[in-house]
Amino acid sequence: MKGMHKFLVFSLISLVILGSCKEDDDVVQKIPERDRAEEAEAAKVEIETFLETHFYNYEDFQNPPAGFDYKIVFDTIAGDNADKTPLIEQVDSKQVFDRIEPEVSYTLYYLNPVQGEGESPIFADKTFLSYKGQFLDRTTFDVSETPVTLDLTQVVAGFQEGMVEFNAAKTFNENPDGTLTFEEFGVGAVFVPSGLGYWLSSPPGMPIYSQLIFSFRLYDVIPDVDHDQDGILSRIEDLNDNGYLYDDDTDGNGIPNFIDADDDGDGVDTIDEIEIDEEGNVTFPDSNLNGTPDYLDPTYPDN
Repeated sequence: MKGMHKFLVFSLISLVILGSCKEDDDVVQKIPERDRAEEAEAAKVEIETFLETHFYNYEDFQNPPAGFDYKIVFDTIAGDNADKTPLIEQVDSKQVFDRIEPEVSYTLYYLNPVQGEGESPIFADKTFLSYKGQFLDRTTFDVSETPVTLDLTQVVAGFQEGMVEFNAAKTFNENPDGTLTFEEFGVGAVFVPSGLGYWLSSPPGMPIYSQLIFSFRLYDVIPDVDHDQDGILSRIEDLNDNGYLYDDDTDGNGIPNFIDADDDGDGVDTIDEIEIDEEGNVTFPDSNLNGTPDYLDPTYPDN
């Protein structure tokens, strides 16, 4: 899909750059970085101002007209729309920690017109969806009308955290032309503060510290992904159980466990330090009985 990798996907490279900038790192970062806690508050004000002064086409969702496409459309509360219900009265919110400075948290607002009746994704899943990205002035910077498969480990944190609040379609039907029609899918939008978006790593043409809106229609979930094919599902490699995979790096080599074939850096591949039976069940031997599974224990085998 044109633009997807340019705008929505937030790579590990970006995370490493943000997490490792030093005072003498003039090549990587020339713009003075804002205080993340202060920016979190500023972003909250900007987003809440938008939510207080705008509405969405909730009447279409309440009484869908014939052929309704279930797309969320935002507009300003003014003129003929002066009596519309503002978004601030219709959104939900949750607290989300900053991926660079975990002690900083953000209020992440999301809009839930349709929950969906199928499976709900988690942070390590892949999803099948269509989406639209906008700035707070409602300018579109990215859109995919055709559904795409999107890995939630590779998107901006705010989008990931919004997606896990929804459910995919309950069923689908295959049409004569080979296309699929999904029934009872989730429809929503998430209002992403800059610290859970691109921060200083904005794609070309996108202003830094931008607050963003992603609206989406969630059709399907692809669960139980093993990103590095090491025999351990990526969701299990979230060792600190915080719903974030990039801060689990047992051997400290800069490569998170979920994409590291040798998690403990002992020279033995992870897949050779676990046991998988004929039914696919995984067990984690602790050969030296020190309380740490072999695949996370750099002292076993003794190199």
